[in-house]
Amino acid sequence: MPPLSFRLRLFLSFSLLWLLFLVGALYLAGRGVERALRGHLERGLLEDARKAAEAYQKGLSGSLIATGGVYLHLYAEDGEPLLLTRPEHRLEPEALRGAGETPRVTFREGFAAAWARTPLGLLVLTQDTAPIDLALAALRRSLVEAFFLLFPVGVGLVYLTARLAARPLEEAAREIARRNPERLEPVPLTLPQDEFGRMVKAVNGLLEALKEAKERERAFLAEASHELRTPLTVLLGHLDRLSRNPQDEEALRTARATAERMRRLVEDLLALARGEAGWSLNLHIVDLEALAKEAAQEYGVAFQGEGAEVLGDPDRLLQMLRNLLANGVRAAGKEGVWVRLRRDGGLALLEVEDRGPGIPEDLLPRLFQRFARGPGGGVGLGLAIAQAIAKAHGGEISVESRPGRTVFRVRLPLLEEGEAE
Repeated sequence: MPPLSFRLRLFLSFSLLWLLFLVGALYLAGRGVERALRGHLERGLLEDARKAAEAYQKGLSGSLIATGGVYLHLYAEDGEPLLLTRPEHRLEPEALRGAGETPRVTFREGFAAAWARTPLGLLVLTQDTAPIDLALAALRRSLVEAFFLLFPVGVGLVYLTARLAARPLEEAAREIARRNPERLEPVPLTLPQDEFGRMVKAVNGLLEALKEAKERERAFLAEASHELRTPLTVLLGHLDRLSRNPQDEEALRTARATAERMRRLVEDLLALARGEAGWSLNLHIVDLEALAKEAAQEYGVAFQGEGAEVLGDPDRLLQMLRNLLANGVRAAGKEGVWVRLRRDGGLALLEVEDRGPGIPEDLLPRLFQRFARGPGGGVGLGLAIAQAIAKAHGGEISVESRPGRTVFRVRLPLLEEGEAE
């Protein structure tokens, strides 16, 4: 059996509430009218009984006449009737025993009776309840008719209310059902900030996050292929040389080094994709000037600097410089990029400057985050790797940018005296 829809569940719930409310309201209305009628009759009989008892006490019983549907009866103390003006209103002796000085009323089938103690005996006043019974029967018929009239009308209103209340949710459900991995645009619904509105807003946020994650996945694949293309081309070139000259030791060494660099690059990319922060370093004394000059020549950009030695992994540092240079060349071309190296206290300061269009201010705080999209078409993977390498060497990378000038500054601890030993 398929589950009930939200609209149907809402309709059934409201209909049940309307049924309970209507039955309760009509029942209370009938009971209220019945109590009012019987209370009015009871108060009238008690007042008449009190007045009759006072008249008998004063010897004025001859002036009392049973009129207006009220009948006078006289009983002995033991409950035996002395005078019955309406025999069908006779009370049993058991009902009159123990009667006190205060008048009271009792209801019997078809009539009501009130009695009071007098010098002659028990004075009983009775009155037919048939008019009340007829009025109550008419009232019950009217209440039943009102129920069969109001219940369908209320159910119709409940259906309209449930339909109107469930319509935004049903529209949102239809729109969400149309979404798939290839269609992740937000749900085009404008709702007030109630439960439905907050739910659609949360779903739109989730769709936007999924869309960004999918774009980042595509960007990661593109950037990974870009990062692997250069060393793979070098490796294939040396393997071609080895195929022609198997004794070429230099080509073999270069091929092995390139393959090792590719292996570490793949590990770095996977670690970065998983959000890992650990970087393995093969530490050497690195001539940062020679390393920076090599990278600058590789990309065909200008270099100016002084000697500086650091303790680090030459392959990692070269990878960091290549990522920064690739970012600059992509933004400004080879002619618009400069590399400078100088000492700054106990730090080596390496600057990569370009004359590109600059980096938007809103992107600067997250420029080194993974997959942050750069203005030159990059996705930030190279810069994220570069920053991670710098931090693994105890340094950091900062950036300053405005239209026409962007400078990446890499600060690394210089090799201290005696540390080389």
